[in-house]
Amino acid sequence: MSKILELKNVYLTYQTLKSETLAISDVSFDVESGEFISIVGPSGCGKTTILSMISGLLPVSSGKILIDGEIVTKVSTNVGYMFQRDNLFEWLNVYDNIMIGPKINHKKNCLPPEKLRELLNKYGLLEFEKSKPNELSGGMRQRVSLIRTLALNPKILLLDEPFSALDYQTRLSVQNDIYEIIKSEHKTAILVTHDISEAIAMSDRIIILSKRPGTIKKIIDINIDKNQKPIERRNNSIFNSYFKTLWEELQ
Repeated sequence: MSKILELKNVYLTYQTLKSETLAISDVSFDVESGEFISIVGPSGCGKTTILSMISGLLPVSSGKILIDGEIVTKVSTNVGYMFQRDNLFEWLNVYDNIMIGPKINHKKNCLPPEKLRELLNKYGLLEFEKSKPNELSGGMRQRVSLIRTLALNPKILLLDEPFSALDYQTRLSVQNDIYEIIKSEHKTAILVTHDISEAIAMSDRIIILSKRPGTIKKIIDINIDKNQKPIERRNNSIFNSYFKTLWEELQ
């Protein structure tokens, strides 16, 4: 695998007329193409801030972020962002929600409609393509949201606590679906989560941040069969040992 993302000595300082606050301090890590990375840490440590800098929504104060060797200086078309809320347009049906990105982008570098319909069919949504979002379950809405993000054919997916609004049972099911979609489409993903079990179940590596100013405290490799679905990984014999390690690091 090759490096698709590099963060090199990244700092971020929020400035006001009266003061400045160091939010991110000397963060460096690489992500290989096809990896699934999770970022965990205490509330306010800068997890979502890092996603915003990778996407180009927020400029770094110092340091560099590179995608495929190119320095990120503005909002990057190589990145797809999936937020906590699905942000579907309630007045559009499923198919039109998915096609909104290609239409705005004039189909440049986007997945073709036949590929998107293939994804809808594969994940049980094709029969709902004319349905409005309020006719879908929470899990179905999140699958639609991810397929809409994939429509722009990004190289990297940024997932900002996308399961947090779901009930526990739906959350486990949707984690499986989202993981399978990401792996089958050979995408690189970075997940921000407060859920330790979720991070272990879905990730190849987990980055642990310190309290603010956020800096990397530790990076843990998760050596559980990557062919297993997240729900299966939770039942692996070494799952609890990873949980214990992460819990202790976060205390």
